[in-house]
Amino acid sequence: MSDPRRGLRAVPSALGRGRDRVTGVFQHRYPTVAVTGMTGVGKSELVDHLAGRPRRDEPSEAGSAVMERRVRRDRRLRGFRFRVVPGENAATRLGALDEVFHDDPVDGVLHVVANGHATGRRPAGTTGAVAVDREEQLARELEDWTVTAHRIASMAVRRPRPTWLVVVVTKVDLYLDAPGGVDEVVRSYSPGSGTPFGDRLDELRALAGAAKLSIDVLPACSRLDPGSPLSARQRDAYLAALEARMGQLAGHV
Repeated sequence: MSDPRRGLRAVPSALGRGRDRVTGVFQHRYPTVAVTGMTGVGKSELVDHLAGRPRRDEPSEAGSAVMERRVRRDRRLRGFRFRVVPGENAATRLGALDEVFHDDPVDGVLHVVANGHATGRRPAGTTGAVAVDREEQLARELEDWTVTAHRIASMAVRRPRPTWLVVVVTKVDLYLDAPGGVDEVVRSYSPGSGTPFGDRLDELRALAGAAKLSIDVLPACSRLDPGSPLSARQRDAYLAALEARMGQLAGHV
């Protein structure tokens, strides 16, 4: 006769395998994405558009001090779970970076930059306009990326499967007329470009290993100010291209 206790002992193991399969399916259908970048580059606005609920109000004078969470769902029951990490002015930023890159590692990363056009922000609790210098913003953008890149490299080498990174060069409406246009700005944020940011990407890829980390660089725009040289249709086309690439990287298409 078979021992009934043996069958009972097998139940927890079977339940555990069932949970793992469910978790795996959910992770594939709704991968987690960290959204990083210095304060003022438009992370929250970008994710609101990607999640299908763009804001109608005026831009905020202060960045979020806590990690924001958004979910995008489509009709095929697929989407993304976004984790928007606070900018460098938030005391909670380092804890949020540890959460998304160590405690509960994400599947992909959107790192948002703005070609030095990040909105000036005052410290929490104060309001009013802030004059910013573009060269200073570019330097702060690079410093912010250096901190984030080290965490991405550490996460990538620990994981059994590849991680994907998209550098999102946002606010393209502000430099459409720059020398070389948007394409030249995007190139300056790309691996192999020879720029300070490009060099940091090359270092990241060397640390993580090319097989462990894929890197894309795409332009985007979320908010259009009155009189913007960029039409709503063009803005939506940039966002659609970003969404399509994310779907490919996540295995949705």
